[in-house]
Amino acid sequence: MTQTSATDLAALLCSRLCHDMLSPVGALSNGIELLAEEKDPEMRKRCFELLEQSAKISTDKLKFFRLAFGAAGGFGDAVPVEESKAVIDALVSDAKRVTVNWSIDCANLPKPAVKVMLNFAHIALDALIRGGTLDIGAELRDGSAEIVVRAQGDRIAFDDNIGRALEGDMPASELSSRTAAAHMIALLAEETGGGLQYKKTDNALVLGAVLPQPSGMIG
Repeated sequence: MTQTSATDLAALLCSRLCHDMLSPVGALSNGIELLAEEKDPEMRKRCFELLEQSAKISTDKLKFFRLAFGAAGGFGDAVPVEESKAVIDALVSDAKRVTVNWSIDCANLPKPAVKVMLNFAHIALDALIRGGTLDIGAELRDGSAEIVVRAQGDRIAFDDNIGRALEGDMPASELSSRTAAAHMIALLAEETGGGLQYKKTDNALVLGAVLPQPSGMIG
């Protein structure tokens, strides 16, 4: 695995967060400016609707990044599955034209597995540029958390550099804010003694992981 410093990785992840937050926060700022100048009742109503939409997208993204990149829930071993589902469902609702299907039979997942699952879902959602289905499955079996995320739709968009980062083949000097999250979960997999893999076709992207459970955790 190609290593990068903790400082550099944190900086790249912060850059990714700022990049993704710029659009909805900018829309909030523009909406407030328009509202201050607009006098027509119907247009003001439309401004409020746009502000509400931008605020929701901003909140949804922050909740996702808090769990996918940060230390949400503290530093315990497990995270409730419902919390993970909620943030992904919110992102899917903001994306439009994407249907998500869930197959998870446990109430909690180890924190590394949750981070991998959320980042897989984000990568897969980005790949569905023309909409489609997002299938997410996870289970605890034989002492490991197994995760599968599949994006299926017309014309899958997947950056090969993200694939290199997932496989640990990208030099630290070539990492960017776009590939930092993939590199982070590759490091998580390596630290837990697990592994990541992916398979892409024209109409599907499948991301998989097997991560040993922390000692003493009960699913």
